Amino acid sequence: MSPTATPDEHENRPDAVFRALADPTRRQLLDRLRERNGQTLRELCELLDMARQSVTQHLDLLARAGLVTVVRRGRERLHYLNPAPIQEIEERWISGFDRPRLRALGAIRNQAEEHAAMTSNAPTSVPTYVYVTYIHASAKDVWQALTDADLTARYWGHANVSDWQPGSAWEHRRADGSGAVDVVGRVVEAEPPSRLVITFDDTPAAPKDSASVVTFAVEPHEDIVRLTVTHENLPNTEMLNGISKGWPAVLSNLKSLLETGRVLPQAPWDM
Repeated sequence: MSPTATPDEHENRPDAVFRALADPTRRQLLDRLRERNGQTLRELCELLDMARQSVTQHLDLLARAGLVTVVRRGRERLHYLNPAPIQEIEERWISGFDRPRLRALGAIRNQAEEHAAMTSNAPTSVPTYVYVTYIHASAKDVWQALTDADLTARYWGHANVSDWQPGSAWEHRRADGSGAVDVVGRVVEAEPPSRLVITFDDTPAAPKDSASVVTFAVEPHEDIVRLTVTHENLPNTEMLNGISKGWPAVLSNLKSLLETGRVLPQAPWDM
């Protein structure tokens, strides 16, 4: 898999996001991806009953705003919702005074939705999670940050330990001196410095075929790198909710370390 969509570097990010969200068709596309992430152009056209060219134009604009990420898988182009730009807007305009009230309302809504899901007999699928970040670093440096045990311990609080050869095991060991292992897996693919695929199992006692899969795609462009993290085959919404908070925190810490030589002053996952 390799991502193909990039935001327009010459357009102000919030302006591009608001412009993209202003159109009801584009909002409908985002709703469809929120319901089921990783859809092809054909699937989105069928859902919206629109011409292929029209849907493509809307998706291109969403991609330029950073709201949609396109990932190639073989001959197909899969479209994923990227929540990061909306999160940035939320952080900028929702004050500390409003946040507790909104969280309370959100908790009530989530509880109602979870109750509805539990009482429904229809099977549900957990969407794939995709996160994209841009780092002022070389692809080699990003690869080392992903695979070096000492570096991962600095920005993740865990040392990722492996020889990073396809088929080898890897462990996510706590960096507190206890040696405890919270996640295990195996290396599926390793193509330094551009692509790393691993299984990710935070319940080692579970059957091995239930492990989720994480793909790191490292794409250099002049002095920067686009790092795309795709986490798929998630077993339940609880894990999806957990990694939706965890990946942005970990990758922000990684970005800070590579660009400044220091991790963030506080552990972002503690917020």
